[in-house]
Formats: sequence, structure tokens, C-alpha cells
Amino acid sequence: MRQLNCRTLIALLFGVLALAAVPARAESGFKVVVNPSSPVSSLSRDQVARLFLKKTLFWPNGAKVILVDQSDTSPARTAFSRGVLQKTMAEVTAYWQQQIFTGKAVPPTEKSSDAQVVRFVMDNPLAIGYVADTADVNGVKVLRVTD
Repeated sequence: MRQLNCRTLIALLFGVLALAAVPARAESGFKVVVNPSSPVSSLSRDQVARLFLKKTLFWPNGAKVILVDQSDTSPARTAFSRGVLQKTMAEVTAYWQQQIFTGKAVPPTEKSSDAQVVRFVMDNPLAIGYVADTADVNGVKVLRVTD
């Protein structure tokens, strides 16, 4: 009986370790990506939201963050807005209109495809963006987004 419990415990431990190795996303439908030279490998959902709403402007090392968004018709942007920003697309649009009107900030650069986002992030060491969870992310690093 003791041997069975030990085997069960080992199996559970390996299962937990396997799950921990999988990048977490706040919601399916997208992956958050950074330049491969970025020292960042995971951020909380709140940290990513603060970056994309321009409430946080700098990486932990003090360098200015470069953001790249998908077009407002992109399914990845809808999933990202719901899962990370916790806003509908209409709420995101209203947020940026208010930021522009009050002179506080302008929205991130927009790209019209996953491939363009990947290329932008590859070309900018301080960039962060997101792509569809099915996108080819060869050349960029996928961040783990935690709750």
C-alpha cells in the first residue's frame, strides 16, 4: 500500500510539473509575444493590461515599452481585450478616445495580421504584442500570462 501511495504521489508531481511548463494565457484565442532578447518570460494579466492601456510605460529594467496591437477586427484582439483588458472592443475604443481627447495617450501601433505583429516584435527588442493562439510565432518568445 505504501508503494502505491508513493507511485501516485510521483505521478501527481510529474503531472503538476508538466502543467507548469505550459505557457498560461488569461483566455484562449491569443498568445502574448515579446522579442527573444527580452529578459521577461512571464507577466501577470494585470501587468499586461497596464502595459496595453499605457498605465505602465516601462519594462522592469527601465526601458520604454513598445506596444503593438492587432486591428480592431481581429479575433485575437477581441479575445485579448476580453481576457487581459477585461473590456469589450467598444469599451477599448471608448477608452482610447478618452485618452486621445484628454491628451493623456495615443493607442498602440496597429498591425493587420499575426505575421506583421511577429515581424514588428522581432524587429523591436522592447516590443510586446499578441497574436492568435494558432499563429506561427517562430522567432519571438511567447510570454506566460498568469492570473
